Amino acid sequence: MTLDKLPVGETAIITRVGGEGVLRCRLLDMGIIPKTKVVVCKVAPLGDPIEIRIRDYTLTLRMEDAEKIEIRRAGAKRS
Repeated sequence: MTLDKLPVGETAIITRVGGEGVLRCRLLDMGIIPKTKVVVCKVAPLGDPIEIRIRDYTLTLRMEDAEKIEIRRAGAKRS
């Protein structure tokens, strides 16, 4: 599952950060790294961007970037 599919209010754990080059480095620099907990707080009225809560701060991401972040729902068993 990817971050763009996570419903508002749900918590997940980041499992993989995709993307290439500058985008991937930027996501990692913002604290979006594997094994980090993330919560979707809000979605803009037209569906893009989304607001997430990660590492005690709020971050806004475009859906295009959120599609590159793989997650598993918190409490879900690893496969």
